[in-house]
Parts: sequence; structure tokens; C-alpha cells
Amino acid sequence: MKAPKFWMVVPALLVAGAVGMAYAKLPPLDEAGKAKAAEAKAKAGEAAKKAREQEEKAMDRAVERYKKEKGIKTAAAAPAPKKK
Repeated sequence: MKAPKFWMVVPALLVAGAVGMAYAKLPPLDEAGKAKAAEAKAKAGEAAKKAREQEEKAMDRAVERYKKEKGIKTAAAAPAPKKK
């Protein structure tokens, strides 16, 4: 049983409508909205920075644990060269 051509066009129309709505232009923000958006952006930036620092610490711990388990000596653990 074949579907009528009308039902083949419906998904294409739905996708086209969704894309059109996604590209719709929003009205400009007022001053209060702009200030609130700037504050939210600053908070998001601080949160991202803090999350990145925590991620870097976790990566450093994982590397140190790997080196310890494999018996790899690091430059910090190596003895300092003697000065003449």
C-alpha cells in the first residue's frame, strides 16, 4: 500500500517551518534586559573558568597517579645536577 504524495510532503513542510521559526528575528532587548544578559554572561564565564581549573587539577592528579603506578620518574623527582 503506497502512501499518498501529500503525506510525503508533510515532513518536509514541518522541517521548513521549524527552520523558519529558528531564524526568526527576536525583538531587541531593553536596557534592563541587556544588563541582565551581561550579568548572566559574566557569571557563566566565571563558572566556566572555575570548571576548567577543576578539570585541569583532575587531569594533573590522573597523570601523577599513572606515572606513580608505571614507575615513571618525573623531572621534579629527579635529583638536581651538582654545581661545580
